[in-house]
Amino acid sequence: MKERIVMIGANGQIGSELASALRYKFGAENVITSDIREPSVLKDDEIFEIVNVLDKPALKSLLEKHQPTQIYLLAAMLSATGEKYPQKAWDLNINGLLNVLDLALELGIKKIFWPSSIAVFGPHSPKQDTDQYCVMDPVTIYGVSKLAGERLCEYYHHKYDLDIRSVRYPGIISWKTAPGGGTTDYAIDIYIEALKHGKYTCFLSADTALPMLYMEDAVAGTIELMDAPIEQISIRSSYNLEGLSFTPAEIAKEIKKILPNFEMSYVDYDPRQAIADTWPASINDSYARTDWGWKPKFDLESITEDMIANLKTNI
Repeated sequence: MKERIVMIGANGQIGSELASALRYKFGAENVITSDIREPSVLKDDEIFEIVNVLDKPALKSLLEKHQPTQIYLLAAMLSATGEKYPQKAWDLNINGLLNVLDLALELGIKKIFWPSSIAVFGPHSPKQDTDQYCVMDPVTIYGVSKLAGERLCEYYHHKYDLDIRSVRYPGIISWKTAPGGGTTDYAIDIYIEALKHGKYTCFLSADTALPMLYMEDAVAGTIELMDAPIEQISIRSSYNLEGLSFTPAEIAKEIKKILPNFEMSYVDYDPRQAIADTWPASINDSYARTDWGWKPKFDLESITEDMIANLKTNI
């Protein structure tokens, strides 16, 4: 059977690039993107629909119209933004997920991708090499909603046999799309500011290590997960996923190899530091590597070279 995909929340950082890869794989006519507003750029062969994932009747009409075999649900409010609007974050992140799961059941759509996050971990989770199964005590509404979402996905799989697949994304780095309100967004801003102004003031401390993933690896890993035979999927909450871990000081050092005059400074305090302090410094993603062959390609040196080369011509 030919795959047909509806992606909800497609205008975000991951959605815009994942949609391009899916169109390349399945054909533009078989990938329908949607969001609450139109994207800034839409090619003639791309199908886009405006929909709010919290509007269940409108969402049902969209799914009935396009009859997808897969749903990618990417609509979410991220960590730093969510702390400003916790009720809205919970509503979007949880009720949006429930709408999709219930409609998938009603309409017979079996396969769903929904991303979780390293924000599900908290101050009592192991900081280094954080395992798939460990204490998870998130301190942000984003993390709380993602942890609740993982439990919902697992529940709907076991009770209703929905084929829901998920990864816990770390910080995502990309030169194509703007940051979306996350705590790890400094790892994008720093390259932009280095090229524009030759300096950057970081809201995280110099030695704050966080798990990161280059966008090309994030897109490839997501598609590899969705392509994997169902018998290889052992995790029905969300797979740990990591490319590498680094600190602001380490990324600044790599930038200086290419832009020797780059200057880095740090703020005395930012609320995002308190969030980052509760997250892992590195992730154990051995289940993803064993189950469906996950293997990232980019390290910090190659990320830095690619970011600067592309941003030079695209800022």
